Amino acid sequence: MFQVIKEFLNSLLLREMLKGMGLTMSYMFTTPITILYPMEKTPMSPRFRGLHALRRYANGEERCIACKLCEAVCPAMAITIESEQRADGSRRTTRYDIDLTKCIFCGFCEESCPVDSIVETHIHEYHGEKRGDLYFTKEMLLAVGDRYEAEIAANREADAAYR
Repeated sequence: MFQVIKEFLNSLLLREMLKGMGLTMSYMFTTPITILYPMEKTPMSPRFRGLHALRRYANGEERCIACKLCEAVCPAMAITIESEQRADGSRRTTRYDIDLTKCIFCGFCEESCPVDSIVETHIHEYHGEKRGDLYFTKEMLLAVGDRYEAEIAANREADAAYR
């Protein structure tokens, strides 16, 4: 009987609501931890996986040797590669496409590449307004790699001890 009276008084006096308002008031006078995103950015791990890029060697030749390991290991089947043999006997890609609407950013393509050709950069600020905007071709991936090569190399160097 005493328990029933206690529950009735607690509901009548709105005890839960007063506890919630007290908690709100306690946080009202602390410094906010919200980050204003476009102006402030949080630190990013060297292992962050963002937009893909194809890299080149220092002499300007693309690194991809068309081994197709990344295509084979991709669980989402987002990578399409076509290749042909060049006059000097080496094999190079004629088509290297990644559909980012399918990609799950698992990093398997980056791990399977024997020559560090395909990498995932720290770029996360990209968008597409149509499905076709997130379909990256070989030329687009090489352009990303050329633009951010210094950052990619620095991140690979920072993470080299853990690979």
